[in-house]
Amino acid sequence: MSKNNCSYCQKKSEPSYKEYEVMSKYLTQRGKIVSRERSGMCARHQRRLAQEIKKARFLALLPYVVYET
Repeated sequence: MSKNNCSYCQKKSEPSYKEYEVMSKYLTQRGKIVSRERSGMCARHQRRLAQEIKKARFLALLPYVVYET
């Protein structure tokens, strides 16, 4: 996979828990973290993204689980 596909590499930035609106697009409808293949991220930023999503969940900025009714 080319490193140019990663949106964070293109912007030369790092994922942050403070940008939870941006990170919510890397979650499925049920609240699971999307895989590297589906998100198009490089390995370094995918690991960092997962850490930041977990931090945002702990701070109640993102949900752990989304229940469908």
